[in-house]
Amino acid sequence: MAATFATPSTVIGLAGSSVSPINSKPFSSSFLKPTLSAKNPLRLAGASGGRFTCFERNWLRRDLNVVGFGLIGWLAPSSIPAINGKSLTGLFFESIGTELAHFPTPPALTSQFWLWLITWHLGLFLCLTFGQIGFKGRTEDYFEK
Repeated sequence: MAATFATPSTVIGLAGSSVSPINSKPFSSSFLKPTLSAKNPLRLAGASGGRFTCFERNWLRRDLNVVGFGLIGWLAPSSIPAINGKSLTGLFFESIGTELAHFPTPPALTSQFWLWLITWHLGLFLCLTFGQIGFKGRTEDYFEK
């Protein structure tokens, strides 16, 4: 039984003709548009040395002036004693000291440390982000006068 499946068999009606996909021409019709190979936009040679990029290579355009002014710009308002006579920076640093007093154990989830940590860093990152937008926008003339 297994020997009958392994032997080649002829198909009745083809009269021994063989159909070879190598020698055959592709199907063409007047109803079909000719096939064109689509160009890959990633392979197009452009201004970026033959590589297609969505962003500039130096998209961050890092400048240490922004970091310095952003940090100062956040430390100044966060150091104003506005929360029960204490500043946000003072409360955050005080909570760090309180949590370091029992160092091997982590801060509890109900600790004020997490509130001051998230609030202080959120303000810092917002200040740095807007500082980057403003500083680079002015130096590259994004804002019209």
